Amino acid sequence: MSTRARKNLAAKVAAAAVAVAITMTGCGSGSQQASSDGTVTLRFSWWGSDVRHKMTQKLIDAFEAQNPTIKIKGEYGDWSGYWDKLATQVASQDAPDIIQMDAAYLGEYAERGALLELKDVDLAKFDSAVADAGKVEGKQYAITAGVNAQVVLANPSILTASGVTLPDDKTWTWDEYNKTAASITEGSKSGVYGSGAVSGDAPMNLWFRQHGKSLFTADGKFGFDEGDLTGWYEYQAELRDSKAVPPASVMTEDATASVDQQGLATNRFGLAWYWSNQLSALTKASGQPLEIHRPPSTDGNSASAQQFYKSSQFWSASSRTKHPAEVQKFIDFLANNVEAGEIALADRGIPGNSEVRAAVLPKLTPEDAATAKFIDEISSELGDAVPVPPAGSSSAVEALGRYALEVHFNRMSPQEAAKKAMDEAKSSLS
Repeated sequence: MSTRARKNLAAKVAAAAVAVAITMTGCGSGSQQASSDGTVTLRFSWWGSDVRHKMTQKLIDAFEAQNPTIKIKGEYGDWSGYWDKLATQVASQDAPDIIQMDAAYLGEYAERGALLELKDVDLAKFDSAVADAGKVEGKQYAITAGVNAQVVLANPSILTASGVTLPDDKTWTWDEYNKTAASITEGSKSGVYGSGAVSGDAPMNLWFRQHGKSLFTADGKFGFDEGDLTGWYEYQAELRDSKAVPPASVMTEDATASVDQQGLATNRFGLAWYWSNQLSALTKASGQPLEIHRPPSTDGNSASAQQFYKSSQFWSASSRTKHPAEVQKFIDFLANNVEAGEIALADRGIPGNSEVRAAVLPKLTPEDAATAKFIDEISSELGDAVPVPPAGSSSAVEALGRYALEVHFNRMSPQEAAKKAMDEAKSSLS
């Protein structure tokens, strides 16, 4: 099962489980009681690799050294099983005190009353867009663990071989992106393409935002209509016809491949759209010094490109915790403590706290340092914070992407695809 499919399934399971949890009665788990000597034990769940597990344990050790009366018990696993487990824990009123959260599930858990409002975590050193990303209906239910931005990564060796020079990323437009990528394809050997797919929800949201619309609104509705979606699909058809992107069959295979086997990582794409924190892994996989660039804009002005920060993950807490003060103290440590930042570096994205970000910069790898520099450079170019996705958003986004592929396969016109996509996506949010 693909990552997207697992995410959709987990979202449905989580929604059902959280709904059940709110209707159940009784007290929470007894495992959160303080010991006779006043020591409090908090449970902390996260997903990730073995490297992240070891690093997170170092964060726990550092916090416990500063706070000897608070003990943190780690509960971790990989992405594929994390959300099913959390949904079950919430339904049985046994949720961990501290939860590593994802934007796709934040709205659902918050709206159902499963998360604690984090009133005592200091966000003074967070950009407002970064802080607001963790709000649902004006309340702070999550704190950004790391900051990402949507970027275009470029393989300079492919550009050189194709004889193409990239336009200035502060002024290039969507049309210029198409023409540039098409030129790379034309000037490259067989099997090498100018760009990977540009049909994901983040590029689509940038397109909508630059046209005065948005993917979702703060009240959980679509921020665009069928005509707007038709325009987006028409751009997909232009990319298809110019051969700026691979054939639909190649894009389909690429979407289900692991990141280190995708076209940019295997030196088959000159350009590709990714989140900024993926630069390091892709550089390692490709063996090439990849470059980081801004996405294009409609008017050739990066200041109006409506760029946005995305939280790679969040820190949240269970509304049933018996120790809200200690929970928020730990989250505040993770978010604002320089020592914590120097341990975590960029594993969960670039630190949201600007002072922590500056402190860790000298310790970052060249790729992560380039990402941090980029995050700072675009801070004056940000649009409004992206609203937390509503329940059903994963299925809706999947439908929008699937019908974009129908356009690339040339099985539907942009108009036909937009009508069917809107009908299906609306049913996911209802």
